[in-house]
Amino acid sequence: VQLQASGGGLVQAGGSLRLSCAASGRTFSRDDMGWFRQAPGKEREFVAYINWSGGRAYYSDSVKGRFTISRDNAKNTVYLQMNSLKPEDTAVYYCAADLGGSGYYSQPPEYTYWGQGTQVTVSS
Repeated sequence: VQLQASGGGLVQAGGSLRLSCAASGRTFSRDDMGWFRQAPGKEREFVAYINWSGGRAYYSDSVKGRFTISRDNAKNTVYLQMNSLKPEDTAVYYCAADLGGSGYYSQPPEYTYWGQGTQVTVSS
């Protein structure tokens, strides 16, 4: 089972990036998915969550209104569209799969599978 995150890079403040998380080895179409990020010297923090059908999504206050999480279950892929990027968005971004569905979607221990991370760097 593998989650492959991609789409990171270097962008100027105010710019946009679209991250993708492609799953292989298992279908995640019935699993809730999340995006987290971790900056150097900081703990991993919740960014966004989407339920299995795509009908519900939640965001951290720091990205609400700028980021959009979506999914294409036919492609076993989850996306994170990031607009109006700020230097404080600089971090390694990770996608993760929540197999338990207990509701603690903002907590890393809730997630069973994790991708390897993709670096996002926003210059001022």
